[in-house]
Amino acid sequence: MGLICGKPSAVKDSSDDKEVNFNGCHCHARSDKKQAKVAVLVDYPGSRRIPKATLAEQAAAGWPDWLSAAAAEAINGWIPRRYDTFMKLNIIGQGSYGRVYKARDLVNGKLVALKKVRCDHLVPASVEFMAREILILRRLDHPNVIKLEGLIMSPTSGSLYLAFEYMEHDLTSRPGISLSEPQVKCYMQQLLSGLDHCHSRGVLHLDLKGANLLVDKNGILKIADFGLAEFDDPHHSVPQSSNVVTLWYRPPELLLGASKYGVGVDLWSTGCILGELYYGKPILPGTSEEEQLNKIFKLCGSPSQDYWRRLQLNFKPQQPHTRCVAETFKNLLPPLKLMEMLLSLYPADRGTAAIALTSDFFTTKPLACEPSSLPSTPTNPIHAQ
Repeated sequence: MGLICGKPSAVKDSSDDKEVNFNGCHCHARSDKKQAKVAVLVDYPGSRRIPKATLAEQAAAGWPDWLSAAAAEAINGWIPRRYDTFMKLNIIGQGSYGRVYKARDLVNGKLVALKKVRCDHLVPASVEFMAREILILRRLDHPNVIKLEGLIMSPTSGSLYLAFEYMEHDLTSRPGISLSEPQVKCYMQQLLSGLDHCHSRGVLHLDLKGANLLVDKNGILKIADFGLAEFDDPHHSVPQSSNVVTLWYRPPELLLGASKYGVGVDLWSTGCILGELYYGKPILPGTSEEEQLNKIFKLCGSPSQDYWRRLQLNFKPQQPHTRCVAETFKNLLPPLKLMEMLLSLYPADRGTAAIALTSDFFTTKPLACEPSSLPSTPTNPIHAQ
């Protein structure tokens, strides 16, 4: 068993700008009874109508008009921190759409991670994409989910920074380190606990992988980088993009172009991470979408006719395969039942994070260790917030 040792090169790097349909931010009028019964609304090109009182409050707090216009709900109630109250120390990584710095908060002396957001305020969709991540992070509050601690505006460049609690390393930063079964269970319990919280709050992460699972000096794991996350829409009122999730952790339905999905996407990625923690390397390292599908079908078997009917997909593999998860991972008896569930071809058969937490894997001895017994911090931490 070993720590995750690599990041897929087949994935579009996070430095690329992504165009994403934004459907998570709903700007709203205040319900304060002391306010006038009829709110004055302001129209901005390409954005929703925003109460004039809200814009005035946010302008008084120090937010620029362009940000209020596209991200009123995301910043509602928050006051921007001054840029000069932080001291950048060094670059530590790259997030979904911005560079990440290690910095010190000069007010309280704490180390933080500052994500510099790249967004063109002249393009509403660019700002709304950023606003969705802020909205999602503000909705989440769990020990195993990264915490957004504040927002910083640079007065000179107009750049926006997201301030996060500082984490020591991620699960890709200690390649070749062998993990014991109790350590794997500890990591997985924390991952599933954080994921259960996300799903209970209606949030799909959509990019779970070792590089986005951060660990602090006390061994506490936190799910990070919500740059591709979406609010779950059980009614699927708006088609969803299938161009999410890093290739090696992408479920078959997305590779086949499905535009309706839910928590099963994150659970498939979790199954890949579970196998990776034991093997110390990715279990499905495809170099293209076609190869990735072939690897999945060779491991999980060819889908039945019912699979294509239920997912409303037209693609069918040319060569039939028999499911061989049990045979492939026969040396991993403890997590085998859980892996079989998480790597189900049918999204509904993957269960939920809450169900996964009740698996025999976690109740059979040896039990999960304490987080403090997990591998120590590496010398050169690199992570994405």
